[in-house]
Amino acid sequence: MTIPPPTPFPYAEFDGHPATEADLRIPAFLNYGHFTAMQVRDGKVRGLALHLARLDSANQELFDHALDGERVRKLIRHALDGAGVRDASTRVYGFLPPGDTETTVMVTVRGPARKSTEPHGLMSVPFARTVPHIKRPGEFGQTYYARLAARAGFDEALLTMPDGAVTEGAITNVGFWDGASVVWPAAPSLLGITMALLERELPGAGLESVRRPVTLDGLGAYRSAFLTNSQGIAPVGRIDGVEFTVDEELMERIGQAYDAAPWDTV
Repeated sequence: MTIPPPTPFPYAEFDGHPATEADLRIPAFLNYGHFTAMQVRDGKVRGLALHLARLDSANQELFDHALDGERVRKLIRHALDGAGVRDASTRVYGFLPPGDTETTVMVTVRGPARKSTEPHGLMSVPFARTVPHIKRPGEFGQTYYARLAARAGFDEALLTMPDGAVTEGAITNVGFWDGASVVWPAAPSLLGITMALLERELPGAGLESVRRPVTLDGLGAYRSAFLTNSQGIAPVGRIDGVEFTVDEELMERIGQAYDAAPWDTV
C-alpha cells in the first residue's frame, strides 16, 4: 500500500479572522494544545455537545480555564461561512501562546470525508500515547507507526501496551464482537466521539456494549472487529496475521445505531 499524498491545506481562521502569517506561527512553533475533529453536514454535527465538552475539559486540564461552548460554535459557523461551505471536515484547536490569558481558537475547514467501508488491515505496534484521554496535535508516535503500517501494506496501526493489551488505533477506536456483545478495550485511550455515541446508542439497537481488557494473544476469541472515528465506521479484516469475518448484519446494526444519533446545528 502506498502512502497517499497530503491533502490540500485547509481554510483556517484564528479567533474569527482568516489566518495570517503571524497566526500560523502559533501551531508551527507551539504544539502544546488540544483539538477535536468533526464532520459537518448542512451546518450540523453529530455529538456536538460531546465535542464542546471535550474541548472545555481539555482546555481546563491544559490551561486552567474553561473554553466556552457558545464561543466555539460561533467560531465554527464563522469559519464555515468564510470557506463558503455547509459540508466539511472541520477541526477546532485550542492553544495558549506564552503570555496570553485567553485560549486562541483555530478552526480549520476542508472538504467532507467519509471512511472507506472496505475491510481494514491493522498492524499492531508497541506504542501507547502519553495522556491518551486528550486529543492533541503533532503526535509523532501515532504518525510514525501509521506510516510504518502503511508501508507494510496495512491500513492502520493498532497501538498496544508492553503486555500486549490493545488500546486504540493510531487515529481510531477499535471495537470487537464476541457473538454476544460489542467489546471496547478497557485500556488507556481516547474516547472518540463516534465511540461515545455508539456506547450510548447500541443498547437501543439491541446490542450490548461493554468494556473489558483485550490482548493480542486473545484476539482469536472475537468473531469480528471494526474501527470508528470522526469519518465513520469500517470493518476490520485482519490484525497482523489474525483474520476476522466481516459480519455484514452486525455492521448494518452498528450503522443503524450510529444513524440514530441526532444531528445538532452548530
